[in-house]
Amino acid sequence: MVQQHTHIISTIVEHKPGVLYNVANLFRRRGFNIDNISVGPAEEVGFARMTIMVNGDDRTIEQVIKQLNKLVDVIKVTRLDPDHIVTRELALIKVNALSTKTRSDVINYADIFRARIVDVSSESLMMELTGTSDKIDAFIGLMKPFGVKEVARTGITALSRGAKSVKVDE
Repeated sequence: MVQQHTHIISTIVEHKPGVLYNVANLFRRRGFNIDNISVGPAEEVGFARMTIMVNGDDRTIEQVIKQLNKLVDVIKVTRLDPDHIVTRELALIKVNALSTKTRSDVINYADIFRARIVDVSSESLMMELTGTSDKIDAFIGLMKPFGVKEVARTGITALSRGAKSVKVDE
């Protein structure tokens, strides 16, 4: 049986309309589900960095990388080494907080996880939390007994540790 694992692909692309569609369409044609994707401007004007997380075996991921490299608007594609990267995700979590005790408990948990309270209403608290996906999952798990009203997550973004970079000119 072929071993499937999570792969994180960092891609530098031209920052223009249609590029995300073309990349997502390539994954669709290959029958892959993108577990998450984050896109934002890169350090150089006119380029964007896509961080794509996908499950698959090594051989299939190599094929996807080759196909990505063939797309006109894709400048550089690198599979990141999971042992030498820093990953982060951002989440906004809105929780019921009807009583003073509940509000106090939620704030204490938020402090422990270094979450920031970003909105307060008479019925709820909203926290902003940045960290690994596991940290965010753990925090959401702790909030469930209070009643999680809404969750919005960005998906992971990642960079290689140390001097190694995925850049346009390297």
